[in-house]
Amino acid sequence: QVQLVESGGGLVQAGGSLRLSCAVSGGTFSDLTMGWFRQAPGKEREFVMTIRWSHNTYYADSVKGRFAGSRDDAKNTVYLEMNSLKPEDTAVYYCAVLRRGTYYLATSYDSWGPGTQVTVSS
Repeated sequence: QVQLVESGGGLVQAGGSLRLSCAVSGGTFSDLTMGWFRQAPGKEREFVMTIRWSHNTYYADSVKGRFAGSRDDAKNTVYLEMNSLKPEDTAVYYCAVLRRGTYYLATSYDSWGPGTQVTVSS
């Protein structure tokens, strides 16, 4: 049973930076493709980025050039470095494991973490 726990969220001013972490336990981490999603109040869960077991990455257009995903296979952890944050980045951020299907669809993932709140003030 794979378990995920996100951390690193908080309150930051527009233009600032945050680094989120997602600690993974219970699986062979180096074989897993991981995804980051976010969900703002009243909105659907939205794809942010995916990092494959090969370390290849894919980003949503809305975060490309501002966000960077990485992974440390020795620490069983994935990271999301978020720069030039905007108020519209405010959301709960989740990590999850890609199991099947299209990488940018939330339905392709399971083993979701509880999420971490990111709030960007203007």
